[in-house]
Parts: sequence; C-alpha cells; structure tokens
Amino acid sequence: MERSLTHIALFAALIAILGLVPPIQLSFGVPITAQSMGIMLCGTVLGAKRGTLAVLLFLALVAAGLPLLAGGRGGLGVFASPTVGYLIGFVLAAFVTGLAVEKTTLPVGVAAGAGALIGGVGVLSVSGILGMAVMLDKTVGEAAYLAAAFLPGDILKAVLAGFITNALARMRPASVLSRA
Repeated sequence: MERSLTHIALFAALIAILGLVPPIQLSFGVPITAQSMGIMLCGTVLGAKRGTLAVLLFLALVAAGLPLLAGGRGGLGVFASPTVGYLIGFVLAAFVTGLAVEKTTLPVGVAAGAGALIGGVGVLSVSGILGMAVMLDKTVGEAAYLAAAFLPGDILKAVLAGFITNALARMRPASVLSRA
C-alpha cells in the first residue's frame, strides 16, 4: 500500500514536471505540451488503477489552484476552458493505456507503445475534440481539424513511452507495476 502511494505521488509529480517544458501556444487556446507523455507513462508503468489515481491526484492539485499545467496554469478556471476535454481525457487515457498494457501478453515495450497509442493518443484525442467542440462552439469536424495539430507529437510521445517503459522493465522489472 505504501509503495503504491509513493508511485502515485511520484507520477503526479512527473506530470507536473513535464509541464515545465515550455508549451507551444496555438491560436485556439489548447497548447502543445509534454504532459500527455506523463499521462501515457502513468498507464504504461503504473497500470490502470494506480495510473488513474496519479492523474486524479495531479488534477486535484490543479483544481486547488497550483499552477501545474503547462504555462503555469491552474485553478478551477482551466476546467471551463478549451482544454477541459483534454483534462478529463487525461483520466480516461491513463486508465485505458494501463488496461491495455495489463491485459495483453505482448512484450512490455510493444504493449506499452500500443497502449499509449490507444489510450494516450486515441482516447485523449476523442475527449479533447469533444471538449474543444463544446467550449469553442465548433462542430466536431472543425474541432477534429484543429486537434490534428497534436497528432504527430502525440504519436512520437506514445513511441517514447513504449521505449521508456521497455527500458525500465529491462533495468528494474518489478518497477513496471502494470505487469506485476
């Protein structure tokens, strides 16, 4: 139990640290950030349950007003902005990514990369598109067109998450809790 709490807190901190990477601001209010890779790693390394709890802890700290999102954003206002779909999607993406890694018998690196693509790119994109459509008063098609700017970077982050998880599994197999 204590080990799980430590991992959850460490991965919430990892997401926050990735927010220090300067974001690329886009005209429609949703920045390109490194934090989605932290979400993917929560699922690939911690698994569905612990990864989701790490993301929920991170979002609770953001809601409490800590400026942990890329660009120093925080507070309840971010949940009423064009990024709301992505913030909600963080939770879903970590869960689906973790579940994909836990339930497959593929080698850990392949499973992590595939899980990150399914959860961290697919699920997160759908949630983000729906949030942008509502908050920007756009059609789903228009929001999907805007969200296409994220795809190349998100695919790269998913591949990196697969490599990082595989390297971690090779160095310290017991640390990849999604396969424990």
